[in-house]
Amino acid sequence: MNAFRKLVCRRELSGGSRGRAVVSSRGGHGALSTAMHAHYRAFSTATRRHTVMHAWVIDKYGDNSVLRFTKNASFPIIDYPNEVIVKVHAAGLNPIDINMRGGYGAATLKMKRDPLNIKRTDSEFPLILGRDVSGVIMECGLDVSYFKPGDEVWAAVPPWKQGSLAEFVVLSANEVSHKPKSLSHVEAACMPYVASTAWSVLVNTGGLNKDNCAKKRILILGGSGGVGTFAIQLLKSWGAHVTVTCSQNAEHLVRGIGADDVVDYTARPVEKTLKSLENFDLILDSIGGETESWALSLLKPWCGAKYVTLVTPFLRNTDQLGLADGMMRSGVTIATKALKHLTKGVHYRWGFFAPSGSALDEICELVDAGKIRPVLQEQFAFPRVPRAFQKVEGGHARGKTVVTVARVQGE
Repeated sequence: MNAFRKLVCRRELSGGSRGRAVVSSRGGHGALSTAMHAHYRAFSTATRRHTVMHAWVIDKYGDNSVLRFTKNASFPIIDYPNEVIVKVHAAGLNPIDINMRGGYGAATLKMKRDPLNIKRTDSEFPLILGRDVSGVIMECGLDVSYFKPGDEVWAAVPPWKQGSLAEFVVLSANEVSHKPKSLSHVEAACMPYVASTAWSVLVNTGGLNKDNCAKKRILILGGSGGVGTFAIQLLKSWGAHVTVTCSQNAEHLVRGIGADDVVDYTARPVEKTLKSLENFDLILDSIGGETESWALSLLKPWCGAKYVTLVTPFLRNTDQLGLADGMMRSGVTIATKALKHLTKGVHYRWGFFAPSGSALDEICELVDAGKIRPVLQEQFAFPRVPRAFQKVEGGHARGKTVVTVARVQGE
């Protein structure tokens, strides 16, 4: 599958990520004229058949009380020739959905959302949350040939797009991948967002891959969450030695998916135990806070070792200071820290989610080979979305929370 895709891929000008079987004229949002958008919308048979759909939306930022079910959400429209409409069978929730419900990242994400939508409404509301989707292709843009209606797919929905807690969602074909055949839609919805995040952090930022990972020592701080449990399995499939910090009641879970060493952070100060171990080639930090004050000393100095943290002030800075000043402060912060630690022989990096259908292709093969499996904690029916949010908001998850949107045989 990947060999074929590499033959038909091209690199998108807007993000540098690979497309697949897409000859899109889009170099970024807004690249097509209004007339061209109307032309492509006219060819969407799905748009002619549907005008509204069922969805959970928010009309303002706040707590769980802002969630609202509607039968009249706007049906998604194919605005670009490399987009697809997916009928949602299952949607996965992530902590970022809780944060976005409260307004986290609103300033930056609104700037990145589709300019056509902002122009029409001058607002991001009503906003649909949900970052994981597993479903079936319903409609393809004119330049999409790698997918066809009826294909079972999965994807991570970028935070700047309308989410998956709806009957349908529109995505770029570059963000979508064929679903693993070995997984149900509910199982598949456990993985795309955390998988894409872990892949971006470990591969794009950390420089790891299946060819250079053997015998490397990796430390995951906070290994029982969604990104951590996926990262453990990915790294073990590549032959790395993986050490994980978690609470005692999560030890069975992380050992069951391959962790070599497990350090219980509730037993005693975790840094003392970790400092007694051999130093690491890479640290993935999903905890943040005070961990930076001691974790970088656990890396192998002057060996290209990297510390990559998922807990960054980037969106908080832009929320508080505005886009320009926030980006400037973030740039100063990362540059200062990177230089400080480089003088000590280690690399300091920030890690971010990046949508990539090509990465999900690679992950699909590992899943179908039995090397990575979903970690599902609880499943909720579509009418119980507020309860699903409460579950995620409670924290201490031992797997993913998934909402079934369309009921299908075998789910």
